[in-house]
Amino acid sequence: MSRRLSVHKTSWPMTAPFRITGHVFEVIDMIEVEISEDGHMGRGEGCGAYYLNDFADNMLDQVEALRRDIEGGLSREDLQEAMDACGARNAIDCALWDLETRKTGKSIWELTGITPKNIQTVFTIGIEETPAKMAEKAARASQYSNLKIKLDGVQPVERIAAIRKARPDASLIIDANQGFTLSQLQEVAEQLAALGVAMIEQPLPRGGDEGLAGMKFPVPVCADESCLHRGELPVAIKRYDMINIKLDKTGGLTEGLALAREALDAGKRLMVGNMVGTSLSMAPSFVVGQLCDFVDLDGPLNLKSDHLGGMSYENGVVSQPAPGFWGGMS
Repeated sequence: MSRRLSVHKTSWPMTAPFRITGHVFEVIDMIEVEISEDGHMGRGEGCGAYYLNDFADNMLDQVEALRRDIEGGLSREDLQEAMDACGARNAIDCALWDLETRKTGKSIWELTGITPKNIQTVFTIGIEETPAKMAEKAARASQYSNLKIKLDGVQPVERIAAIRKARPDASLIIDANQGFTLSQLQEVAEQLAALGVAMIEQPLPRGGDEGLAGMKFPVPVCADESCLHRGELPVAIKRYDMINIKLDKTGGLTEGLALAREALDAGKRLMVGNMVGTSLSMAPSFVVGQLCDFVDLDGPLNLKSDHLGGMSYENGVVSQPAPGFWGGMS
């Protein structure tokens, strides 16, 4: 076996500034890992999680620190022990999955035992200055039947009411990105339910959501920042109805699938999310998406460009990429 590792930083401009609670994104910096072996090459992408200070330069250093082990034949199983969950591990893990499909001639579906289908993604509406501006963006996204609305603690009900008026046909979920307080959540939950909101994602800050334990709301509440991987699942189970799985949090598809199955066994519903990556991030996330009730794989739709042959998007329906792109999908 002669294995070689290549890793580099990539920068992908967004179509427009994207606002969430406390942050504005204009360019997304990521890393791309390529692992070559016996004439085959597997690829993976890591975006990291900004709220964990998991940025591209850090990820490059983390991959380089493991270069000797990777080139020495590190397996996906060994990788879980060699590196904590992070964007760098995600990129390596997904590259190893891709490499395995190419070496064995088996698709990711054969390796995981999952039957693929096209899935419907949400389209995300970022925070704007006024409810009216958010309603305008929702109206312009008329081809998408599922919308995910970014909110903070400012006028959440007014913003959703404006969007609902503009898009009475749409299924709405909201993502507060840790921007609510518990008292505010209790105050607005009934009103959001009356507006047809199907789910509230991460309303309270990570580490400050203990008040959710044992509480019931008229809308399901989903953990994102509060459940990174299986190590945090036992606590999240007590506080949340759903778990949002992002491969940059779990550190790859290997842990992502394990988390999905444990959460399902615990009776929790699932969502798959993204950190605004390219189709190289969405392809492995698409695998997890087969197990989920809610799908947020719209990352490439927010970028000015994407990899050729990447995921196919048509009116919010996501289908597999062109053959040979990643994971033996077809």
